[in-house]
Amino acid sequence: MSNSHLPLVINASRARFYIIGGGAVAARKVKTLIDTGAMIYVIAPNIDNAILDLAGDRLTCHERVAGEENYRAGDYVVLATDDKATNEHQARLARNSGAWVCRTDEPEDNDFSFPAVVDRSPLKVAISTGGATPALTRLVRDRIEAFIPTDYSRLGQWLESLRLRLRSEGTSKERGVFWRRLMQSQAPDQVLARQEASADKIVEGLLSGEDISAGEAFLVGAGPGDPDLLTFRALRLIQMSDVVFYDRLVSPSILSLLPDDCERHYVGKARSDHAVPQDEINQRLVDEALKGRRVLRLKGGDPFIFGRGGEEIQQLAEAGIPFQVVPGITAASGCSSYAGIPLTHRDHAQSVRFVTGHMKDGTCNLPWSELIHPQQTLVIYMGLVGLPEICSQLIAHGMPAETPIALIEKGTLPDQQVHTGTLATMPEYVAGRKIQAPTLTIVGSVVSLHSTLNWRSG
Repeated sequence: MSNSHLPLVINASRARFYIIGGGAVAARKVKTLIDTGAMIYVIAPNIDNAILDLAGDRLTCHERVAGEENYRAGDYVVLATDDKATNEHQARLARNSGAWVCRTDEPEDNDFSFPAVVDRSPLKVAISTGGATPALTRLVRDRIEAFIPTDYSRLGQWLESLRLRLRSEGTSKERGVFWRRLMQSQAPDQVLARQEASADKIVEGLLSGEDISAGEAFLVGAGPGDPDLLTFRALRLIQMSDVVFYDRLVSPSILSLLPDDCERHYVGKARSDHAVPQDEINQRLVDEALKGRRVLRLKGGDPFIFGRGGEEIQQLAEAGIPFQVVPGITAASGCSSYAGIPLTHRDHAQSVRFVTGHMKDGTCNLPWSELIHPQQTLVIYMGLVGLPEICSQLIAHGMPAETPIALIEKGTLPDQQVHTGTLATMPEYVAGRKIQAPTLTIVGSVVSLHSTLNWRSG
């Protein structure tokens, strides 16, 4: 039966809908139709206030028993009563008149059904199983809702306005070629990024015959590892990239989301082992964008928190390359959450401070005195190698030796491990184990909450 269903789009403003029934099911159908401009007639002995409150020029309510209704060919009749005999009788009347029938009690007897709709007007996505499995329909709708940003409505309106403008101007450009080139350009993404002025320039370039193949760069934070922590925008840009330059901390599961034909370049950095010097990375981003490619710079965590993202986009800006920056969940937030360690807590810490344990000159020369605060959580990035010195210096500068400390190994990944101790015990603990990067260190009394709030094994 499912293969017999054909999704169509109708102009509801030219249609008449009869809804027989006045309860919750009928109310849902009315709410679906009310903004479409359709003429709606609700007939039932008792009609919910949720329907009555909507009555107006396009919605008429008749509080009576449905009888020999005057259906016309092409009308749509929704049977939403809880009385099977009434539904069957009205279905016969409607079909005898050439009307279309939707029975909410018998989906197998339907001529039409209401799909679940993702509304990004003027774009609408309809999902339907023909009434066979409404739960699946709702599930898929919710998934699609999540992956189509609301700004697609903005893009649809921009494209609609452009189409009307070109039609009014009598533009002689071959329509198919123009629209194909436009949709393959940066213009749609510029609109989604709320940069309509840039999109308009691309349109004018296309209309005048200019080469609009200039590239663009995306500086995207991939988060601490778990692909479920990507933002929707990050995922969309990942999936539309031509070439990617990625770091060591970008997990394989995130790389698997790249297009199959995306050119990949590893430019990761480990301690004293830089695959590609930073200056060269910066230049390669510019060079690839100048070829007209969509260049993805994919960085673990957030690119603006110990990620040198500012340096990279600075060179892009100087070269006049259009770029976008997408923040990611930084390791401090992601790893602490997955370890059940809140960074702030009314009973433990009213502030949090992020520092890096790996300085530019390779030393661990931190402003130790500034880091000692009784109501502060200290988060140390890249501090595994220097951990003994970090613990020693914190104690030497006044932090109690019994202060709790956690070392989160491979945070948010399936093999995450959380190691806890105190400033006094952690150096010896680490010396006796093979703990692997990436790791994140958290110091402060909030660590004591791990045993209670930990919601993941490891």
